[in-house]
Amino acid sequence: MARPVTSVESLAKAATAAKNGTVIELAAGTWQLTQPLKLKEGVTLKGAGTGKTILTNSATWQGNPATLPDPETDAPKLDRTGYLIHCADDAKNITISDLTLTGPRMHGAIFGWANEGLHFHDLHIRDFMFTGIRTFITSKSKIHDCIFTDAGQRWENGQSGVKGGITGGAIFAIWISDTEIWNNRFLVTKTAPNEHFYGIKGREGRRLHIHHNTIEAGFTIEFPFEGDQDVEIDHNILHAAISIPKYAGGPVPPSGRTFHIHHNYFLDSYSIEFVRNGVEISHNLFDFDSAKDGGNLISAFGEVAAKGPAVFHNNLVNNPGRGVIWMNEAYAGMEVRNNHIIARTTATPRLEGLFGFNETSDFKSFRFTNNIIECRGTPRPLFRNDASGGSLIENNQLTNATDTTRYTNKKSGRAAGLEAPLKFKCGVNNELSVDGWKTSRK
Repeated sequence: MARPVTSVESLAKAATAAKNGTVIELAAGTWQLTQPLKLKEGVTLKGAGTGKTILTNSATWQGNPATLPDPETDAPKLDRTGYLIHCADDAKNITISDLTLTGPRMHGAIFGWANEGLHFHDLHIRDFMFTGIRTFITSKSKIHDCIFTDAGQRWENGQSGVKGGITGGAIFAIWISDTEIWNNRFLVTKTAPNEHFYGIKGREGRRLHIHHNTIEAGFTIEFPFEGDQDVEIDHNILHAAISIPKYAGGPVPPSGRTFHIHHNYFLDSYSIEFVRNGVEISHNLFDFDSAKDGGNLISAFGEVAAKGPAVFHNNLVNNPGRGVIWMNEAYAGMEVRNNHIIARTTATPRLEGLFGFNETSDFKSFRFTNNIIECRGTPRPLFRNDASGGSLIENNQLTNATDTTRYTNKKSGRAAGLEAPLKFKCGVNNELSVDGWKTSRK
């Protein structure tokens, strides 16, 4: 049963008195909170719609900038007081919808600890100091049909000894599992140095499905370090990189897959930050501006050898900048097959090989097969060192590759290139259609 409220004071009382199944409805208007609004298990908070019901903080209650950046994984040390809404610890099945949540002088919009069954939808979360939605140990939850605008910043804090900067995320989830995130739009409108945040940022994601989002943040999706498993990232429009590095590549779960990145539209030549084991990258369109040629599509900066595997297949790559894959650390089990890559003359122009691997990699376990690789305008080598020629290199259709004496590239009679035409829709509400190299919007 809905519980209409008429003031901030009655809202707080309604939340305190609410029982499992209670729906608290907020009328249109601006609600200025003087302290965090605490929601219990099974409670729904519902507004009249984004832009109509606006939840914010009063002038007398602001988040403390001195406690930012937050300690990331050390929840007891995190300052919860700077969040508009608190989901009760260990509470299940809390729903928040049809609201605008805004700062600007607050750490974030929503905080949750050890929650199951969270459902956040039809929210506009905008203008916060560090993050939009901040959760720890979340499971079986849904976040969809939200807009995140300037929902975080990059922080350096001399008082806390932080140097180099820690960046917040519009969705910042530590230890999240069995959760779906879809149909959300992430927007950046500010240009000052600190006005930079990540779209979906997490540590240890397991059985996640992140799809049909349009993300314009600094890193679109970041899941570094912990043991990620079965994370599916698909049908998104991604204006910047996905970051998934792990020391020595990390363990491979029983399923054999940590990340499956497929049917996305990538726009930045620095698209995927590696290294990670058990990754499949397939059926994406990487469509880069040849004047912005500073990135390798896949980049890895570590120093400890990783055992793999990874497979990169059935992708279209238009205008790679420095190259397609560059890894500083040694790797094993790399398979590159059935891709079509067109490297045109870049602004610099880039002359290095399209693939750069550590010379101590296990090239006997590398496979380059059935690719179409064209260097149009400026010839380029396939590899950046002779050792890479020890890979199995077979049935590739190469145009203007300058290092064909390094390998045999035996023909097999099979067709090179994609195994089927690449055609899909992606982004919020399928706003972009991909048909081979061509894209169109609704």
